[in-house]
Amino acid sequence: MNGWTTAATVTFAGGVGATVWGVATGPLRRRVVAQNLSSALACPGLLLLAQGYDRPSYVDLALVLALLGPIGTLVFARLLADELHEDPPRALLATWCAAGFGAVVVLVLCAATGPGRAMVKLLVIGVLLVGGNLVASRALAGGFPGSHRG
Repeated sequence: MNGWTTAATVTFAGGVGATVWGVATGPLRRRVVAQNLSSALACPGLLLLAQGYDRPSYVDLALVLALLGPIGTLVFARLLADELHEDPPRALLATWCAAGFGAVVVLVLCAATGPGRAMVKLLVIGVLLVGGNLVASRALAGGFPGSHRG
């Protein structure tokens, strides 16, 4: 076990374990935020495993998760707009912490990988991960100013 796999284990055990508990219990506002944060934490975990095991296919899986995770949250935000409007989620700190963690993991992996195609792929994943989850979190919190519920 090396440092990369240890960091991935901590990420999956701590972060994703907590979000699974959040999805399984509590009010609707906590469940949708936990669903959004699960993809924001699972993606960096997969990137760390890809580096630790030297498996580029895990990076492809992280790319798909970084793209589809926020889209799934946006679908939930649209379908549950009426219920979320009555009791909107408030998870600004958790969202920014997850986005910051994803950005740090991507930047560290870019430094470890060096210039090339793999680094460009990591940067694309980082932009999708951080940007997508911030947009999805904002949509859960009531949408954007000037739009009608989402």
